[in-house]
Amino acid sequence: MLKILLAIAVGLVGAALLHLVIVLSLPYFSDRDAYSRVLSEGEAFTFHILDQKPDAAGLAQEDPFLETAVCSFDTEEHPARLTAGAGIPFWSLAIYDPASNETFSINDRTSSGGKLDVIIATPLQATALRKAMPEGLNQSILVETAQAQGYAVLRAMAPQPSYRPLAAAFLSSAGCQPAE
Repeated sequence: MLKILLAIAVGLVGAALLHLVIVLSLPYFSDRDAYSRVLSEGEAFTFHILDQKPDAAGLAQEDPFLETAVCSFDTEEHPARLTAGAGIPFWSLAIYDPASNETFSINDRTSSGGKLDVIIATPLQATALRKAMPEGLNQSILVETAQAQGYAVLRAMAPQPSYRPLAAAFLSSAGCQPAE
């Protein structure tokens, strides 16, 4: 019986120490999440092309066949509009909230004409846009997001080295701006 009580006491002390270590290490890891890293890339509403090696924010392209760009946005005042042309073998876009939960994704196969044209809006902004959609936005895909802040990851496929300039040009011409 004494051995069981000793095992329980050792287990409780071990659990308490483990919890203490986790709580004390949270400040160290809390600024290393994906959203904080994307914010560290630079100003919002701009696609930042990632390099093969980790940059100052710690982000890098991890797939050798995909060129990657990230853009942070804040739809508090205006919706965000993400645009890009076509003409590459494959592209994909994923939109994330600040907790890095994917809220929307699209690729060139599911878009209209292979072009990227997405508007990210809060529910109130989306309702206002649906009531009176401006002429230039009537072909855009409207995405409602519950949280005003977030980030987008745009990837362009470069299956061979000769496609890299084409993928880089695609990402360089991609737009991430407030939709007014």
